[in-house]
Order: sequence, then structure tokens, then C-alpha cells
Amino acid sequence: MKLQAEIGDDKFEIDITRENDKVFALVNERKYELDASEPEPNVFLLKHNGKIYEVFVSPQSDTTGHMNVSVGTNEFEVKLFDPKRLRGSGSEHVHGDGKAEIKTAMPGKVVRILKSVGDTVKKGDGVIVVEAMKMQNEMKSPKDGHIAEIKVVKGDTVSAGDVLVVIE
Repeated sequence: MKLQAEIGDDKFEIDITRENDKVFALVNERKYELDASEPEPNVFLLKHNGKIYEVFVSPQSDTTGHMNVSVGTNEFEVKLFDPKRLRGSGSEHVHGDGKAEIKTAMPGKVVRILKSVGDTVKKGDGVIVVEAMKMQNEMKSPKDGHIAEIKVVKGDTVSAGDVLVVIE
């Protein structure tokens, strides 16, 4: 995934790839290898060179790409761009009235399925729990809707990027 970021007057070209349980980031030609997890919405744990960083990303309330990011006691205002979406439809909501997919961020194991096909969900409702890196992560609905499809069962091993649940 290629992104562009601005922090103050500084601009960054970012390329993120995943292999197994690792996340590789190339930031302005500088390479990083990370273990990453999202133990709760908007909170990320990044492990790099034996150190663990807790990162809080403020929820976006608009479509401008502006967000506040806190790493420890440091806070940054970040503007994030996806070059592929600059030509997008102009839709104000990422999921609109269509379907949304809940995908895994990293490899893990499905430990609980909290909803069933046909259930109505609100944005932020817990839908499924995946264990990754010995942490259980409750994955939440990104929009209001109903569960159209559950593509896994309890006990399944999943890879990064796998679609677990479809919400319409």
C-alpha cells in the first residue's frame, strides 16, 4: 500500500507491505520491520528493534485525511493521502450504502464469533475476536448494517488481509 503523509512542512512517501506476521514500511527510502497489532480501535502496538510503541490515532470525523497521532508523550497532526483515491468518487463515507468487509491486520486465530448472519449491527459493535501475537483483538463493525456473510468459523487460522465478515 502506497501512501503520502504530511506532518507540518515535512512530506513522506510511505510504502507498506505485509509478510506473514511482519509489517515492512519504507518511509522516504528508510526501511522498518515491525510487529503490529490493534488491541482496540484506534490504538496500535508497534514493536521495532525490541521496543514497543503504543500509538493512538484519533478517529477521523471528516474526509480531509487530518488526524492526530500520539506516540508516548509526543503528539503529531498528520495529513494522510492515498494517491489511488485522489481520483476517487468524492463519496463522503468510505463504505457508503454498499458492503463493508472486516479483514485481519495480521495472522491469527479466530477465537470467538460474536454475531450471526442476518444480525443487525451498529458502527463500532464487536463482531469477531481474533487472537494475534498472544493478544485478543475484538474487530468491530465499520458501519451500520447487517451481517451478510461470515467467512470463518471458530478455530480457523487466518492470514493478514483475509476477509472474515461482510456487512451490508
